[in-house]
Amino acid sequence: MVEERGEPTQRKGRLTAVLALATLVSTFGSSFQYGYNVAVINSPAPFMQQFYNTTYLERYGRPMEGNLLTLLWSLSVSMYPLGGFFGSLMVAPLANKLGRKGTLLFNNIFSIIPAVMMGVSEITKSYEIIIVARFIVGICAGLSSNVVPMYLGELSPKNLRGAIGIIPQLFITIGILSAQVLGIRNILGNSTGWTLMLGLTGIPALMELLLLPFFPESPRYMLIQRGDEETARKALQRLRGWEDVDSELSEMRLEDQSERAEGRLTVLTLLSQHSLHWQLVSIIIMNMGQQLSGVNAIYYYADSIYATAGVKQNDIQYVTVGTGAVNVFMTVAAVFIVEGSGRRLLLLCGFGICCGACALLTVALNFQEAVTWMPYVSITCVIIYVTGHAIGPSPIPYVVTTEMFRQSARPAAFMVAGSVHWLSNFTVGLLFPFLEGGLGSYSFIIFSAICLATLVYIWLVVPETKNKTFLEICQMFAKRNNVEIKLGDGEMPLKESKDSLEDQAKVTAF
Repeated sequence: MVEERGEPTQRKGRLTAVLALATLVSTFGSSFQYGYNVAVINSPAPFMQQFYNTTYLERYGRPMEGNLLTLLWSLSVSMYPLGGFFGSLMVAPLANKLGRKGTLLFNNIFSIIPAVMMGVSEITKSYEIIIVARFIVGICAGLSSNVVPMYLGELSPKNLRGAIGIIPQLFITIGILSAQVLGIRNILGNSTGWTLMLGLTGIPALMELLLLPFFPESPRYMLIQRGDEETARKALQRLRGWEDVDSELSEMRLEDQSERAEGRLTVLTLLSQHSLHWQLVSIIIMNMGQQLSGVNAIYYYADSIYATAGVKQNDIQYVTVGTGAVNVFMTVAAVFIVEGSGRRLLLLCGFGICCGACALLTVALNFQEAVTWMPYVSITCVIIYVTGHAIGPSPIPYVVTTEMFRQSARPAAFMVAGSVHWLSNFTVGLLFPFLEGGLGSYSFIIFSAICLATLVYIWLVVPETKNKTFLEICQMFAKRNNVEIKLGDGEMPLKESKDSLEDQAKVTAF
């Protein structure tokens, strides 16, 4: 049986127990930690800063100056994304050497060790150990935020790739919400519970270390990069829940044949590869837009923002939890609508909503003193912003990065995307307190402009990728990259061929 375009019809993939559990274990063990550590130091910030002051006073016999405390606290926040940047630099070599699953298992080292360090920081009377631990756990997040989407994208059938690709972002939001709930003053966000709260990040890592070995490695990695077709076949049979996986294996072989001339791409060769120019520019723009749009300024400094908006001190923690709950709910919604509405529409709508919310928040904060009900407008703007970010800018760049690149280029592409993501995250985390101090409410205008610029780029350049094979997406970019697709003698183009995928395996992309 053939489709109208001439390609063999693959059986529609379904969510089997093995695929569902592999998704849950890998996202809880890795993505959940990422989100948890984004928000974990927000609510207990006053008690942690008091610990910094007390420790400094005991050491030097004088209280810490305000500028030094601001600097140390900015480092405590920004060391996490800086570690994420260094973790991103490790993605390509580890994912190629250890595999996707192997990298995730190895990555738990960078979670368990800092969890212990942060848990004992008060006993050792060292705030430096917190800053170092934040850097190390950032390495964990940098690796997991790139390898988990890659792993799940390669496990999933193409009709479920978008929905499953959003699950890592869903668990990031659940991690954020969990940290916000635990950060309530009556739970762990107090002077005696904050060290335990920081140390809990090691529990998901231990669970992943115990459970993930029971699930398969990426079949695409095993076949294309390891040349182990038998293991790839068995993995696909477990993941799909049926024995006949020949058509999917054939599609992988075709992808392998079409890129053999390129070999495995390093970051340097990826940057110089003309055939991947616009894909590379697109993931850089989307990841910059995702982070420089200010989303993590909201999570790192939510309590400060709500205080500026006039929310009562005792109510801030509950408003913050409410914001996190909205984030989870909208990400769940994105899981169910991404395959129907597509990636591009969600990105455009998301960045548009964020742009408008930031502009309105600027106005609301400026009229804070003059209008009594304006704090409610400010809270609404933040919730609308979080809603917009959750349906598009937060989850979709990971999905699209997986889809825009074939097997040989994917680890290097995630390394570039992750580096941009975490450097942008680091920039926002480090500079936002100073930006807020210098520009006040007008700092959100900068975020609004970045959202608008990203939206325009996506509108002009980024195509829809849903329900496309990795090779088809590559061909979609061929015209924009001015790449000629050359065919062997007697062969027909992929879109017109009536033969099987095996008969097309001689197609070579130049």
